[in-house]
Amino acid sequence: MNYNPFSPAVHDNPYPYYAYLRQQAPVYLIPELGFWAVSRYEDVLFVLKNPNKFSSERIYAATTEHLNFYPPEAPAMVGIDPPDHTRLRKLVNRAFTPRRVAGLERRVREAVQDLLEPMARRGEGDLMHDFAIPFPSVVIGEMLGVPIERRADFHRWGANLIRSFSGTHVPQEEQAEIRQSHADLRAYLEELIAAYRQHPGDNLLSALVEAEEEDQRLTAAEIVSLAAILIVGGNETTANLIGNALLSLFAHPQEFARVRANLDLVPQLVEETLRYESPVQSFLRHTTCEVELAGTRIPAGAPVLFLIGAANRDERKFPDPDRFDILRNAEGHVAFGFGIHFCLGAQLARLEAQTALAMLLQRFPRLARKDHQVTWIDSVFTRGPETLSLVYAA
Repeated sequence: MNYNPFSPAVHDNPYPYYAYLRQQAPVYLIPELGFWAVSRYEDVLFVLKNPNKFSSERIYAATTEHLNFYPPEAPAMVGIDPPDHTRLRKLVNRAFTPRRVAGLERRVREAVQDLLEPMARRGEGDLMHDFAIPFPSVVIGEMLGVPIERRADFHRWGANLIRSFSGTHVPQEEQAEIRQSHADLRAYLEELIAAYRQHPGDNLLSALVEAEEEDQRLTAAEIVSLAAILIVGGNETTANLIGNALLSLFAHPQEFARVRANLDLVPQLVEETLRYESPVQSFLRHTTCEVELAGTRIPAGAPVLFLIGAANRDERKFPDPDRFDILRNAEGHVAFGFGIHFCLGAQLARLEAQTALAMLLQRFPRLARKDHQVTWIDSVFTRGPETLSLVYAA
């Protein structure tokens, strides 16, 4: 079985390919790409635990050089290695605290409520367009301190930035608009950072401006880079998580009935969705030296595609992994990564998804699918429905 993440068959349903790789070729050289695909849980964990052997820098620079968004002096934090990563992460942790995230709960609930009411009036629609995509964008805008009157621009720029990062194909005629969005977003974030240096507010940009560790502070360019990662990761991951959770429930009526009968199970629903239908399916690293994994030698300087979606369905870690079971113990899944690059926004994504799904199912207890077609977003690295036509039935 030939595995290529760009093939339509893999895009539609990667899981049979993942199972084959885990059993027959746990470290697999993709002929068309020259990438080494790593699929078993323990091997993916080894990649994540060893940034000295599997570096982010060269791969990330190569895959984002077309963006013209990050200045050379401030690459994205997901694309750097220690010691630079260690310094940045310490500073960011000063600002991105669990207390700050927990303090967003009221605004998260308000954002959900604001979206549910027009959905109830319409009675049906595309859940991704109506709810899953705009919802996290509202929260990220609030968190960064974007004034309400600039939210529409911020959402439009952010959507274009996400398209650039997610591995989707951008038609030639739209690339100029994408580049302009990058420039506008960067300029606006720099403007906001300068304003919050003069007059701090109760928001994450202000906290990043004020963050200090051993007499070091973040530069404006570094804060712009961090904000961009939050915009991309915070929006797409949460939208996919919400869409994937609902698709999984519709495909498993018994599990849906359990959740409908007891909304206290929503946190378990979120964790099982993260494992079963991971919003981020894969990521890239490159080897800094020759490495042996699962009996296969990977040469130095080789691109390595580690398959999060495959690791989270590894039968060695999760018994009967292709069964969607919200009562399962999904602890240990790697949907948010592991180690030094563990997702900074994991707590926020969980808060958003749990709140959104609980309030959605409470408001529409007879939520139903309008059609059964699923078109997955055009992305190599992420997975979620492009559209999800539903009847919003109370």
